[in-house]
Amino acid sequence: MIFQIADVLTPDQVGEACAKLESEMAGFASGKATAGWYVKDLKHNDQANGPAALQVIADVKQVLLANTAFRSIARPKEFVKMLASRYQPGMAYGTHVDDALMGGRRTDMSFTLFLADPASYDGGELVVEGNDGDNAIKLPAGALVLYPTTSLHRVNEVTRGERLAIVGWVRSFIRSQEQRDVLLDLDQVIAGLAGTAADRATTDRIFKVRNVLTRMWAED
Repeated sequence: MIFQIADVLTPDQVGEACAKLESEMAGFASGKATAGWYVKDLKHNDQANGPAALQVIADVKQVLLANTAFRSIARPKEFVKMLASRYQPGMAYGTHVDDALMGGRRTDMSFTLFLADPASYDGGELVVEGNDGDNAIKLPAGALVLYPTTSLHRVNEVTRGERLAIVGWVRSFIRSQEQRDVLLDLDQVIAGLAGTAADRATTDRIFKVRNVLTRMWAED
């Protein structure tokens, strides 16, 4: 299942992140350095890990951990890895699946946080394969797409401009995607009841079900 979350970053936060990354554009290097042997010939992008990029990543982590939708969808235990990514004309990333383990830690969900205005570049769509076909995703600056790390995906070639994003991988407290989906449904039911006159006994039981399932499924 693919999830999109709008306005994860405000326009001001996007501007600040882009300015920090642009301040050390010389620090971007080929992404092949972090690619496994089976995708080195597919991965054509740049990545940055200088002080400015690390500060942007730290800021994004705090924003994501404070985002209700992100927490409800991913149930994040930790961020396994995050990178500042850049695609310029001619760059693309062929179809692949992300590593199940990074640094010895399991990856459950992958995400892309778009930083560039989609009108400022052509191409660069994130294409996630699913049972319903290919899903091409190119979101406004500040929006995020989140999907299971088991998904085959690619980044289409950029033909104009520059695609700037933060990409990352999450280890969830809940290993199973199906179980995460059940808990997300319960969160949405609880949020819907908050604005109604539902009796306390009903909401108590729904909270109980969610907490019991979380306790059964969580890996702490």
